[in-house]
Amino acid sequence: MLINTDTIFSMTQANQNFSAVARAVDRNGEAVVFKNNRPKYLVVNMENSDYLLDLTEDERIEIVAKRVLNKYLGAFKELAK
Repeated sequence: MLINTDTIFSMTQANQNFSAVARAVDRNGEAVVFKNNRPKYLVVNMENSDYLLDLTEDERIEIVAKRVLNKYLGAFKELAK
């Protein structure tokens, strides 16, 4: 993924001035929020973005699997005993 440097924000900047992040997203379609000097969050305009539609089948499966694991983690730990 290529990141436009005009759309990079630190976590502190995003917390203190989220409207600036939103304006960058309106202009460019997305913004990246860094945490501990690493890209952590991608903020996208859901109305104008095909971001979710561009996922591969494996990426979609990974998202669903992560959701299921997080939701039922306690049950999985109990079954593992």
